[in-house]
Amino acid sequence: MSATLIRGAELILTMDDGDREMPGYIRIERGVIAEVGAALPVDGAVVVEANGCLVTPGLVNTHHHLFQTLTRAVPAAQDALLFGWLQTLYPIWSRFGPEEMRVSAQIGLAELALSGCSMTSDHLYLFPNGARLDDTIEAAREVGMRFHATRGAMSIGESAGGLPPDALVEDEAAILDDCIRVIDAFHDPSPGAMIRVGLAPCSPFSVSRELMRDAAILARDKGVMLHTHLAENDEDIAYSLANFGCRPGQYAEDLGWTGDDVWHAHCVKLDEQEIDLFAKSRTGVSHCPCSNCRLGSGIAPVRAMRDAGVKVGLGVDGSASNDTGNLAAEARMAMLLQRVANGADAMSAREALRIATRGGAEVLGRDDCGQIAVGKRADIAVWDMSGVEAAGNWDAGALLLAGPTRVRDLFVEGRQVVRDGTLTTLDVPRAVEAQNRRALALMG
Repeated sequence: MSATLIRGAELILTMDDGDREMPGYIRIERGVIAEVGAALPVDGAVVVEANGCLVTPGLVNTHHHLFQTLTRAVPAAQDALLFGWLQTLYPIWSRFGPEEMRVSAQIGLAELALSGCSMTSDHLYLFPNGARLDDTIEAAREVGMRFHATRGAMSIGESAGGLPPDALVEDEAAILDDCIRVIDAFHDPSPGAMIRVGLAPCSPFSVSRELMRDAAILARDKGVMLHTHLAENDEDIAYSLANFGCRPGQYAEDLGWTGDDVWHAHCVKLDEQEIDLFAKSRTGVSHCPCSNCRLGSGIAPVRAMRDAGVKVGLGVDGSASNDTGNLAAEARMAMLLQRVANGADAMSAREALRIATRGGAEVLGRDDCGQIAVGKRADIAVWDMSGVEAAGNWDAGALLLAGPTRVRDLFVEGRQVVRDGTLTTLDVPRAVEAQNRRALALMG
């Protein structure tokens, strides 16, 4: 791979340990940031001009359900709370198969990349009609995203007091066997890994206590991370109190679901004691502001989490509950909601961008990503600030305060995945056509 030189950026927000900001150049070699400076020689590199551009680390998405891009704006689910929303969509999702999983993942990943996202996790927790985690991993390789696939699961159906229909749950022994299979087949623990695998039983209301505990034991034996939904809304808290006799944070701690190898999605309803627990245990949180608004779940106490030292990243969540997958827009919403809850000075644009980049990398355990510094992976977003959205701006904070929300260029592991606002790795119109064709079939 030849070297690449990003030349003449108006400003680089490094998100490094010193929070350096500077105009300048970035040299990429063999997937790694080789040099950052005020001026660097070309020395045979492929030059990407960045005049008038803001350069940031690639954004990091810490929670998604890529399969849900096939079920955006389903009429009966548009105005439902979480549990009713799920019960409406489960029967539709039960008709998915491997190709639905692959095509929906292609579209979801393309959407993320065009919003400046270079690394994403995905939480796939249902496997109907022969679908496997392999289907979404294949899509990520096609698109060229850095991918943290999590093998989710549901094991308690309606007949046993759970939320999902019985047809969508799996035998727990089979779940654990497939977890071992996908870890052995795909997980890469090395620095610079493009594919990592985690274990992610769907939620405390769709799996047993035993599966939660066994998944934690298996994950630590295999050296992979753990992920699930937690404390998403008032219904979630009520379920935990009624069925487990404790709040979600206590339930998680009792089963081994706290620590620096664990991150939980949502956490809208964490109380002070749970926030303190997560801070002391270095447990991560994926904040999903647009989804929390869409489902009326509430405003997560992100300001309190950050002040306590909790690791926080951003998640777009599933497209059926967002209903979009634009991570730049998610960062703006995170900033605005904390201001609504706590005042106009509660979160700056730069803090929101840090959560969207280095914060997400820390939540996913990736100290090799999320910042522009020598030796870090070359995951870099180039934002054209010369267009109408940012016209008249005085500061880099305009990226979230004004725009744009679509990236000009995106590099992942030094490879240019987006060039001039167009995905280079996937025929997007063809993928959209395939997606819409399958969505129409599901409506029938």
